[in-house]
Amino acid sequence: MTSIPDNQSVLSVRNLKVQFPTRTGVVKAVDDVSFDLYRGKTLCVVGESGSGKSVSARAVLQIVDRPGRIVGGSIELTHADGSSVDIATLDPRGRDIRAIRGREIAMIFQEPMSSLSPIHRIGEQIGESLRIHFGTPKAERRARVIELLKHVEIPNPEKAIDRYTFEFSGGMRQRVMIAMALACNPSILIADEPTTALDVTTQAEILSLIKRLQAEHGMAVLFITHDMGVVAEIADEVLVMFRGKVMERGPVDQIFHAPQNDYTRMLIGSVVKLESKAEIRVQREPVSMAPDTLLDVRGMSLTFPSGLKALDNVSLTVSPGETLGIVGESGSGKTTMGRCLLRVYDPQEGTANFRRADGSIVDLCSAQGEALKSARRDIRMIFQDPVGSLNPRKTVADIIAEPLKLAKLARGKELDARVAALMEQVGLEPSWRERYPHAFSGGQRQRIGIARAIAVKPRLIIADEATSALDVSLRSQMLDLMMKLQDEMGLSFIFISHDMSVIRYMCDRVAVMYRGRIVETGTTDDVTGNPQHAYTRALLSAIPHPDPRDRRLENRVRYQEALS
Repeated sequence: MTSIPDNQSVLSVRNLKVQFPTRTGVVKAVDDVSFDLYRGKTLCVVGESGSGKSVSARAVLQIVDRPGRIVGGSIELTHADGSSVDIATLDPRGRDIRAIRGREIAMIFQEPMSSLSPIHRIGEQIGESLRIHFGTPKAERRARVIELLKHVEIPNPEKAIDRYTFEFSGGMRQRVMIAMALACNPSILIADEPTTALDVTTQAEILSLIKRLQAEHGMAVLFITHDMGVVAEIADEVLVMFRGKVMERGPVDQIFHAPQNDYTRMLIGSVVKLESKAEIRVQREPVSMAPDTLLDVRGMSLTFPSGLKALDNVSLTVSPGETLGIVGESGSGKTTMGRCLLRVYDPQEGTANFRRADGSIVDLCSAQGEALKSARRDIRMIFQDPVGSLNPRKTVADIIAEPLKLAKLARGKELDARVAALMEQVGLEPSWRERYPHAFSGGQRQRIGIARAIAVKPRLIIADEATSALDVSLRSQMLDLMMKLQDEMGLSFIFISHDMSVIRYMCDRVAVMYRGRIVETGTTDDVTGNPQHAYTRALLSAIPHPDPRDRRLENRVRYQEALS
């Protein structure tokens, strides 16, 4: 059996067209897309949500969701023996395409929890493709799965093989998916947003793992992402898509340093913009630590019934008009801290003294009844998921009006006028207020969430990963909007994020969390420019840098707690 030379494509896609018939007409999800995949090379496909990235990838495996279907073009796969087949002509349910899936072309999906079975042990799931494609006996399968788990650096593979999906963290689940994809030594690996749900340090580990495995196996990798920093770190070639069409295609250096298309320039510009502090904040005087501190948290601790210490002696302050960033990996306690301040959780120790508009102080950790209810009017939350946090059965007017009704601040025509004014304030057309959330884009839904948060004129907003679900081009728009509202309304923010570029862009000060503790606090410039704690240095070094000429992940710092 002959191997394919490096300069010959293992997959050649030409003029691919995928359409979805709907009641209002035909949606051209993929419209005349062409690209090639080469042995040992990575092609990154980038673009905003709805650009056709994932549909293009799913078409390669004939797994386009119904009623979508391939209506034109070719997808030519070159086998290891030099023969080829046009995947576009195969029956999506036929034996020929099933022989290709997993064996020659494998796929890693964005959300490993929904891609892995919750009722089967991971060993069974990884070994299934070996049974289907090669008929490997049970004992051999087990030995091969343990070898694969070692390969993807899962600790104690002899024990891990018999565990269930829920027993693994997000990063470990993604490693299981990679092991499953590699089981049959495929020539092509498709990775569809495999690191989007992961924090930066876990993302860096997964990217390094894919890169190492690619070098060892000589795989061609089709990597789909909207993170231009990731693209700069791993891509050889880049394909830029917008509304189903290819806007630009070329080597990674050309895309970043000499983009030809206006849309590509906009994408690169959005990323570069987040590499420094927002102009609106550069010109502002530093927020002083005023004696009338808005929020003073001292020694807040929370242990869950399972025994997990989620918060360990957390202390922080927020001044009027200040934005405090809280940054750390998944599981560091960022969101738990925000929920304790709103008393979704009841901390067992500590105080959180909040200054009301009239100068009175309320301890958020112990407040009850009317005192807690009124404090919650002053402290509002913007959630990570703009889809899940909006009631699909209510109109936008009802969603934004709800806090005003609960606080009995407006009714009738006055309520309608307040809703219209709030929509205008966040950049939404007031005439849209009778629409439902599904009629809005992701960025517009987040604006609805912001309008709801500011409806009762709060003093403090807790933004929990408020921009992580948005495309990079929308991210800076949302941050600029929040800063504009902050200046107009005198708001303070606690901005929770695992994205250091977002923290650097918007925040005055930053607190770094690790395993329930705050390990470093300081001005954003000091913490990002001269970090004092070893964990902070590791966190900063794991951030993908959006310049292919300055790749940093290979030399990143790894944090070992015992050495700190």
